[in-house]
Amino acid sequence: MATKLWDKGLKTDELIEKFTVGRDPVLDLSLAPFDILGTMAHITMLESVGLLEEDELSTLLGELKKLYVSTMTGEFKIEEGIEDVHSQVELELTRTLGDLGKKVHTGRSRNDQVLLDLKLFSRDAIEKTVLKVEQLFKLLQKRSEELKGVLMPGYTHLQVAMPSSFGLWLGAYAENLADDMEVLLSAWEIADRNPLGSAAGYGSSAPLDRSLTTRLLGFGDMDYNSIHAQMGRGKMERTVLYALSCVAETLSRFAADCCLFNSQNFGFITLPDSMTTGSSIMPHKKNPDVFELIRARCNKICAAPEQVRLVTTNLPSGYFRDMQVLKEIYLPVFGELADCLDIACHAVEGMKVKEGLMDNPLYATAFSVEEVNRRVAEGTPFRDAYKAVGLEILDGSFRFDGHLHHTHEGSIGNLCNGRIAAKFDAVLSSFPFERVHAALSSLLEA
Repeated sequence: MATKLWDKGLKTDELIEKFTVGRDPVLDLSLAPFDILGTMAHITMLESVGLLEEDELSTLLGELKKLYVSTMTGEFKIEEGIEDVHSQVELELTRTLGDLGKKVHTGRSRNDQVLLDLKLFSRDAIEKTVLKVEQLFKLLQKRSEELKGVLMPGYTHLQVAMPSSFGLWLGAYAENLADDMEVLLSAWEIADRNPLGSAAGYGSSAPLDRSLTTRLLGFGDMDYNSIHAQMGRGKMERTVLYALSCVAETLSRFAADCCLFNSQNFGFITLPDSMTTGSSIMPHKKNPDVFELIRARCNKICAAPEQVRLVTTNLPSGYFRDMQVLKEIYLPVFGELADCLDIACHAVEGMKVKEGLMDNPLYATAFSVEEVNRRVAEGTPFRDAYKAVGLEILDGSFRFDGHLHHTHEGSIGNLCNGRIAAKFDAVLSSFPFERVHAALSSLLEA
């Protein structure tokens, strides 16, 4: 059994060890490249304050860069008996460099290491999420423009309400994603603060230069108060998960619409046969499982922020091992949402819509407001026109033979997709991805 970073020569009960280590050796593989980047920044700072020699820094950086490459190629492993990624990285350095490898932990705790790893991971994962959201946004807008002239009934209370269009419907979900981007930007800003140097939550007597590690890692700012930095564990995850849950909620509602509109009773949209599944007993079935699973998986994601809250609520200040459980909730969500975004794009591209829907007498009453407005334009008071049309609907004599005149911003005749795209792009440009890329590239090339 490998020696622990905290080992003092005392034997640990095997059942206790297995239980307390938990799933860290598996989950921490996601954090490995970020742990190495954080270590590179930390030792660069240690050399600048005189706690490492220049040649020692050069040697350590060389080995860390090799380890970083191994995380990119999939060769990096957390060995049996090693608690976490921090332990594995230090073990690799001491195997290769002997006592020099033991110097990398000066002025640091595994507490601020994992805080840092999670912040770096989160920035990277948010960026990947944002790019996938952008892909779906652009596709929804493209199809919205293509289908803006194809009418469909709009509903309130699942009752026929007013004329809508496939362009308006798809454009609505695009604008939803624009709002979700605002929340993702807020989550990014919480993740974009450097906790390194807070150590176990009470700082260090070592002469650390936290501003330097902040710059080296491309952070926009730092978590200044060391206790606050530790209290951010759980709060940061919950904030980011809330942002992801906003995207998931948008996807879930869109998927629910698609399930409804794909049913024979509606028949508004269809999927190619290759995108549907069948039944083991009913040969006629073509099920929209893709949308049902998007809905279910996104609803599961929406529960994640509350799972984190239930772990962290009422914890006193300082670090507690409860926090370890957060990784199990947090780390997998990004991949799950990415899968849903990818398959949603695929399904939207293949989806076909039915034209001529509003010619069906079933939807005739959807034009009642059009008729009311037509009469108002001719001089009839609104309330009188409303009552007259209502009575015609009741006695079955209602007809609307006019034309639709929807010209205001955001209506079926004026989707404002360009303005929505500008709103989306403004938020997208506010993410400082290039700053982070430049900082991390410089660190790796040093």
